[in-house]
Order: sequence, then C-alpha cells, then structure tokens
Amino acid sequence: MVEVRFTQTFKRRLKALSKRYRQIQQDIQPIIDELQNGQFIGDQISGTDFTVFKVRAKNSDIPTGKSGGYRLIYQLVSPDCVLLLLIIAKSDQTDVSVEEIDDAINKA
Repeated sequence: MVEVRFTQTFKRRLKALSKRYRQIQQDIQPIIDELQNGQFIGDQISGTDFTVFKVRAKNSDIPTGKSGGYRLIYQLVSPDCVLLLLIIAKSDQTDVSVEEIDDAINKA
C-alpha cells in the first residue's frame, strides 16, 4: 500500500474547484485508489529534477471526455510514498509550466 499525501496547494485548488464542480471528489478518487495500489499512472514530466507525473481525470460536470477534465500532477517521493502537487481544470488552464511544478515541490 502506497501512502498518498497532499500539498497545501493541492488542497487549496481542490477546494476552489469543488465549488464549481460538485463531482470532483468522485472523479479523482479512482486515480488516488490506483496510486495507493502502487500503479503509477500518467506521463512522466521531463525538465524537473524530480520524478513527476501528470495524469488526466474526467470531469463529470462537463461531459467532454478527459480532454476537458482535470490534470493531476504528482511526485513519486519513494516507491511507497506519492505526493499530489497540483490539480488544474483543463478549461481554466491549458498547461502547467515546469517552474510552477518546481515551486509546488519546494513549498511542500
């Protein structure tokens, strides 16, 4: 069982998004479950000094598939610890810069 932790930035963004998207908890829970089971899903992000992945999640409140959903950015701290760094709604922000990811890691 892998420990999944959340940064303050992640919690703050999740709270803000949950005011607009009521189903966000249910939409991201399957991803958190997969991470807890040791399945490190998504695409690795290059350009950082850390092992960082991005994964897509659907947005049930906007039925446009995964492309209009959420992006979760997480860091593989160790084989048994994952740190969720950022969550963004693709409709709000199209891309996450490496600087933004590094900043989230440094604040964690």
